[in-house]
Amino acid sequence: MKLLAGKTALITGASKGIGRKIAEVFAQHGANVAFTYLSSVEKGQALESELQAFGTQVKGYRSDASKFDEAEKLIETIVADFGTVDIVVNNAGITKDGLLMRMTEENWDDVININLKSIFNVTKAASKVMMKARKGSIINMSSVVGIQGNAGQANYAASKSGIIGFSKSVAKELASRNIRTNVIAPGFIRTEMTDVLDPKVVAGWEAGIPMKRGGEAEEVANACLFLASDLASYVNGQVLAVDGGML
Repeated sequence: MKLLAGKTALITGASKGIGRKIAEVFAQHGANVAFTYLSSVEKGQALESELQAFGTQVKGYRSDASKFDEAEKLIETIVADFGTVDIVVNNAGITKDGLLMRMTEENWDDVININLKSIFNVTKAASKVMMKARKGSIINMSSVVGIQGNAGQANYAASKSGIIGFSKSVAKELASRNIRTNVIAPGFIRTEMTDVLDPKVVAGWEAGIPMKRGGEAEEVANACLFLASDLASYVNGQVLAVDGGML
């Protein structure tokens, strides 16, 4: 059963990690997939080729969602190429960790712009298309850090917490047009970034998780699949933690 057959999905920041797996799972379930990348050009191009094997329409776009004009242009281009946008997964994000006393203004601004402002930009542009169609699903990627905070990540926590407040507000604004807005809050998820960490450090983190293991990118992607599909037709304004019980 293909849960997203005939739907067009945009996934931002999909060249690697969780975003890449979301794009793959969506394509497997019949979605036409538009995705963005910025610095990882080769990985983005490779993903486009790989996803085409699923037999749906796929196209990658090099775009910086933190820039308002680029986000507007991105949505316009996707509509021209695909005809519409039914699903948006705002996944693009960065970290620039450091204790508050050492955090620079630039490190604060970069994380807020890329993690939070980009979601405003893309959601605002895509919502215009969805409102005309009177349907849509918007999924914004937060983090358990956005719920409980974390030392050394004040900028990241602020951006991810802001995503939750933004999403709950938009969920109320757009619901009457049959547009649902929800949030995924991943915990410790194994990706290329975690693979390079000291195994002892990882083991220490995993010991503090009730399920005693890190999550897989596919487990986050499957949660996104649920929220994107009609199975979640009455789920709106919610935060779904995919964290093995951390919260």
